[in-house]
Amino acid sequence: MALVVTNVAAGGWIDAHATFYGDMQGHTTEQGACGYDVFKEGYGLETTALSTALFENGAKCGSCFEIKCVNSKWCKPGAGPIKVTATNFCPPSTGPEAWCNAPMHHFDLTEPMFLKFAIYQGGIVPVQYRRIRCARQGGVKFMINGNPYFLLVLVYNVGGVGDVTGVQIKSSGNWVSMNRNWGMNWSVGQGYTGHALSFKVTTSDGRSIQADNVAPANWRFGQSFESKSQF
Repeated sequence: MALVVTNVAAGGWIDAHATFYGDMQGHTTEQGACGYDVFKEGYGLETTALSTALFENGAKCGSCFEIKCVNSKWCKPGAGPIKVTATNFCPPSTGPEAWCNAPMHHFDLTEPMFLKFAIYQGGIVPVQYRRIRCARQGGVKFMINGNPYFLLVLVYNVGGVGDVTGVQIKSSGNWVSMNRNWGMNWSVGQGYTGHALSFKVTTSDGRSIQADNVAPANWRFGQSFESKSQF
């Protein structure tokens, strides 16, 4: 099948293709390029890896998509669209089936999600997709990793548009902007141990939430904390 650059279809849907990886239990999806442990952090199997053009170096981690199988004998009759969260990266490759290379729009789904709308033997199917809002239970969550000299915070369970464009942190002083380290992990330097931590999270639609003192002063590395706010 020849590579075709994606186009916007009628009704706001965008043309792409989809494959699958892993197995029915998602054994290869526990942690991907966004930094999520998809089972521990609640995303489960309703997830996808994004091609280079869609992943945007991790900027689209956490975003949600509605995807439907179209125009293929491998589409399951009557199957509706699936809804998935971006949690991983489908890396570029070589050869005639380099589906995840730029500028292609491609989704590498978990096997259970692929089988909801397509037949296993198809392997790869044409699809159409669109961004949707993410529905999350509870508040935005923060997992604190790193060491006394380097703080690495995983931001997850983000509702609304799902993808985060900025994170700020505050302990006893002013707000300090954190840097995207990789995926949805945000980093900052030393000076935060032994202090209660507040975070301000901004998503790609410009909305922000503020989680004041979400981590108490006795927080420990490896712990997660949930804010009272959600997008």
